[in-house]
Amino acid sequence: MKKIACLITLVIAIEANAQNRMSATDSLRRDSLRRVMQQATQQDYKDMLDQLHIESTRPGPSGNPQAPNAANADEAKASPYTTLPDPLILKSGKKVTSARMWWQQRRPEIVEEFDREIYGRVPVNVPKVTWEVTSTTDTTIGSVKAITKNLLGHVDNSSYPQIKVDIQMTLTTPANAARPVPVMMEFGFVFPPGFRFPPPAGTPVEKSGMQQVLEKGWGFAVIVPTSFQADNGAGLKQGIIGLTNKGQARKPEDWGTLRAWAWGASRAVDYFETDKSVDSKKIGIEGLSRYGKAALVAMAYEPRFVIAFVGSSGAGGAKILRRVFGEQVENLAGSGEYHWFAGNFIKYAGPLTPNDLPVDAHELIALCAPRPVFISSGSPTVEGQWVDAKGMFLGGVHAGPVYKLLRKKDLGTTEFPAIETPLVDGEIAFRQHSGGHTTGPNWATFLKYADRYIK
Repeated sequence: MKKIACLITLVIAIEANAQNRMSATDSLRRDSLRRVMQQATQQDYKDMLDQLHIESTRPGPSGNPQAPNAANADEAKASPYTTLPDPLILKSGKKVTSARMWWQQRRPEIVEEFDREIYGRVPVNVPKVTWEVTSTTDTTIGSVKAITKNLLGHVDNSSYPQIKVDIQMTLTTPANAARPVPVMMEFGFVFPPGFRFPPPAGTPVEKSGMQQVLEKGWGFAVIVPTSFQADNGAGLKQGIIGLTNKGQARKPEDWGTLRAWAWGASRAVDYFETDKSVDSKKIGIEGLSRYGKAALVAMAYEPRFVIAFVGSSGAGGAKILRRVFGEQVENLAGSGEYHWFAGNFIKYAGPLTPNDLPVDAHELIALCAPRPVFISSGSPTVEGQWVDAKGMFLGGVHAGPVYKLLRKKDLGTTEFPAIETPLVDGEIAFRQHSGGHTTGPNWATFLKYADRYIK
């Protein structure tokens, strides 16, 4: 077991460094290590099923539209459910009628349900993080002269030295800033300054989000989630989750990877509060896809984030989980994605169903209230329908009553808008762009929207 754990640690390190150049021998070795990791993931998944006394789970649909078990893409079949959990009804059945009742009674109830059944509990013994600036570089992004700091957040592992955890992050700020600047932080990877992926098919070329942010005079940070918690089940005995558990398996209520990534984002805010170039009262969070899920979870749990830009987060993010459209709870609870969640979440793919969930995505968005949340999606013909754009829109719609209770504006409509139609008049915002699986085409709209909240 110790040998397997070492191999898993090695493959996680290889996967986290996307820029490594590998020879043919290295590639073969990586393939072998991946097989070890897959075996460890399957064993961890089986062990969690045993803890839950579940023999098997229902399989999820395929993301391939041509497959015999393709995910539903017919809106007429998408809503067999008749009700959603009401974010303004206490468990006692009493109606929430004031902001005080929301903060003191109802919101804690919702947090408890998400902790226990979906994202898991952060343990009380999470060690402290000490930040180090490892290098500082002068650079130019677009036409903006900037300064990039490379940072490492060293997690105290004195309680279990066998596991070492560091949080990787970069912070780029305008070189000519005369005062502390707002910062948008992105869940992503660290690449050389100015590096850009080619745009997804069907997506027009535009300035990067980083360039647009810097041109506003703001800063841009990139935190690397997989540097402190791997994106697989084998990694649950490593990273920050493994460190707090001293290398042992999770219990059903323990935190999953999404909650761990959100924890790392909170530790980044701790650093920003010490950096004199940053206005730590004006920090936003952004992410795409699984990192969109993480961005929404981070926003819900961390009150110091003032705004969120949630890109194509789908199921486990802003999408209503009860909707039978695109990715389903059964996919999330399978061995490929279960690590994002608490072990208890697996129950809802057998023997329970999504309709048994005590909470749904609209209540995760409601936990962000009264702060602004911008929900972003791509075109169904380019991005595909797996993320369920309308399901994410409906998550925003049904979070609206909480925002209105707190004297903020909701989406302003229950009608799903046409592509390229921005709904940006309230603290919940939505826009579906014409491109693919990216936030790129929505950055300009988001930043204009954010101007209302970040001066």
